[in-house]
Amino acid sequence: MRSRDLRFGLGVFAASLVLLLLRFLVPRPVGMADNGDGWRLLCRLGGRQLDRPSEGFVRFSYGSAPPCDSAYISSQNWLDWAASKLGTLFGAAGVLNLLVLGVLTCILVAGAITATVLGLDLNRRNRIIATALLLLVMGDSAFFGYFASVLSEGAAFLGILLICGGLLLMHRTRGLRWTGAAVTVLGGLIGLNAKSQTLLLIPLFAVALLLTRPPGARGRERWVLPLAVLAIVGAGTFAMQSQGDPANTEYREANMYHAVFDSIVDGKHDTKADLAALGLPESFEKYIGTGWWSENAAWHDPLYPQYRDKISRRNVVQYYASHPARTAEILQQGGIDALTARPENLGSFGELSGQPRLAKEYRVPVFSGLAALAAPLGLFVLIPIWVLIALAGVRAFRHRRREYGIVAFLLVFFAVGQLGLSALGEGVEGVKHQLLTLFPTVLAIVFAILSLLPREETTPEKIEAAEELAAA
Repeated sequence: MRSRDLRFGLGVFAASLVLLLLRFLVPRPVGMADNGDGWRLLCRLGGRQLDRPSEGFVRFSYGSAPPCDSAYISSQNWLDWAASKLGTLFGAAGVLNLLVLGVLTCILVAGAITATVLGLDLNRRNRIIATALLLLVMGDSAFFGYFASVLSEGAAFLGILLICGGLLLMHRTRGLRWTGAAVTVLGGLIGLNAKSQTLLLIPLFAVALLLTRPPGARGRERWVLPLAVLAIVGAGTFAMQSQGDPANTEYREANMYHAVFDSIVDGKHDTKADLAALGLPESFEKYIGTGWWSENAAWHDPLYPQYRDKISRRNVVQYYASHPARTAEILQQGGIDALTARPENLGSFGELSGQPRLAKEYRVPVFSGLAALAAPLGLFVLIPIWVLIALAGVRAFRHRRREYGIVAFLLVFFAVGQLGLSALGEGVEGVKHQLLTLFPTVLAIVFAILSLLPREETTPEKIEAAEELAAA
């Protein structure tokens, strides 16, 4: 890496970190409240508190608790473990202090932004524009709070950006390629293993790596590094998923329950016909809107064992296949949820902040604010955006800027798949689950814009330096 690029990268990192820390801590810390799923990560640290409300306020410190068991797999555990150890080192109270976690994640996000910016073939002015755009994405009020939370979305956002930055760097000169490989490995391990939904990234990640082709790389030189990255990430993902409940299968029946009673049979359509199509009795109408963990859930009904096989993925898929119009309505609701961006049931501030319960912060509302305005249109907005991003990706391939195309298509295909997966397979908490549709979409918009900017001008000095590097 040239010394001027190194100095610029250090400047990007320092500026990004300062802005992110100010974003996090001033005038008061912000985070994301626990929707009730946080125990799955906390219990691995020996921390769990059930005696205080969780959704309305952010708990910035979690004390110790009796041992509990969770087979939930998430790379967020790595960040939590590191924050726990750092908190102990610096004398922070509790098993997990979210202030420590937030600062640690801000450092990692600043590093991810720096890697991404250095991977762009833009001049300094346009790289500064890229830095600003990436900061607006990562600092957006819809996403930023998860970096200080006991939920796993923060790891997903961080991992996805690291993957993009690593892939961009792997298209550069030899020294930056190796740096890009390391960043891609880190991003792959964090991003692919953040949530069960992010396992959808695995085939897209593999294709993106195999399409990586730096200028001048031929034969073995082209394939060795991408295949090595793929092998490391694949082995690491397999090892991690083997340690617990792969793909979150223990909640499969609960997810299908919600898909049936909170999404398909919602009381707003032909309830009797929908129940009949699903093979369920009319008496199950009374369970519309109930949750799997509700006291009056259908599985308490004496008839439930007789119909349990109907609360299954196969039965739900058969319903979708035979009811295309209803399926389209559910997907449209998924699009609305994705653009809504902010879950109503999760607050952003601590209990001692002076803010009311469920209060949300709007310090950086650029992308999520625009999305919320368009939310009622759902897929009528998202689909044209995805098409435009895809066109920008095709243009990038045609103009020999394939790295932008690779990243754009990786993000768009993941967003499309995630929307379908969450809308059709989850049933509840649609706004929160669709954040992994909105985030890659917004990030893809940024890369599509950057792909339209002119390349960095090539001077004789740069050509000579590149030739010397190639000769070495």
